[in-house]
Amino acid sequence: MSIRYVTAMPRPSRESLSGKVLEEIRREFGSEAEPFTLHRSLPEVLAGAWMACRETLLAGNGRREARETVAATVSALNCCPYCVDAHSLMLRAATGRAKQIGDTHLRDIAAWAAATRTPQSALLRDPPFSPDEAPAFRGTAVFFHYINRMVTILLGSSPLPLKTGIGKEVSMRLAAWYFTPAIRKRKIPGRSLWLLPEAPLPPDLSWAEPSPAIAGAFARFAHTVEIAGTAACPDPVRALTDDAIRRWDGSDAGMTTQWCEAAVARLNEIDRPSGRLALLTALSPYRVTPELVRDFSERMPGDRALIGMLSWCSLKAARKIGSWI
Repeated sequence: MSIRYVTAMPRPSRESLSGKVLEEIRREFGSEAEPFTLHRSLPEVLAGAWMACRETLLAGNGRREARETVAATVSALNCCPYCVDAHSLMLRAATGRAKQIGDTHLRDIAAWAAATRTPQSALLRDPPFSPDEAPAFRGTAVFFHYINRMVTILLGSSPLPLKTGIGKEVSMRLAAWYFTPAIRKRKIPGRSLWLLPEAPLPPDLSWAEPSPAIAGAFARFAHTVEIAGTAACPDPVRALTDDAIRRWDGSDAGMTTQWCEAAVARLNEIDRPSGRLALLTALSPYRVTPELVRDFSERMPGDRALIGMLSWCSLKAARKIGSWI
């Protein structure tokens, strides 16, 4: 599957950071999945995204199928069909079952994950997991609120070759069978942290502190995304986006983009394409169009700028959600 808006890259050397990250992804995730490889133009962000996913979804405390339930439910909440399919099949691989109807714990986990964009929900105040498990479940939710935005903009509707009917069911079964060995392989927490140097944990990510591995992963991820975003996103656009996310309550931004146009009117004409892309990526990623990406790229050319912009805005919104869960 091709990745929209970015140029295909040659195979990295095994000694490069990208090569090392991709080797880990193949070994522990099971394949070089596009939600990771879409970051390849920024190797440090690729490494950060991998370790944030690896230390929560793959290696965190709690049942793997429960964390896969969070991934699939958050993806459904964000209307990201690609990630819904990907993690529904992972859930099937983890349990060996197509449906989890009788598992009350997974139903409770799904209800909690579905409430993660509702700050006042009682489910967020009384989560269905232990304090020891909390960093892994919260981290999985935050990561998927991030990656759903990236995938919605850059990938298609499903990772499966056949996307409807019986063909999709067969594809789902085969994919679940393929990923089962990687899912069942034991993952030692913290094994990915060597990929990037240490970084301070921002205060809004303090929920990760009980797990040194998850705290270390998110600190590194946030640090490298901040560097990439600073390079790709003009200061006035970052300030505008920060303000919009600070006031956001998790609700959908609405059926039109009038709110976006009203917000970017505060910017000069040169920065408005960046402002539109930033605000819609953070708050309405399904409204990002090829024209918006083209307009941004005329102002800020190159894959590094595009991925830097998208990753910064996506993680800002995900971190906001993390602050209330």
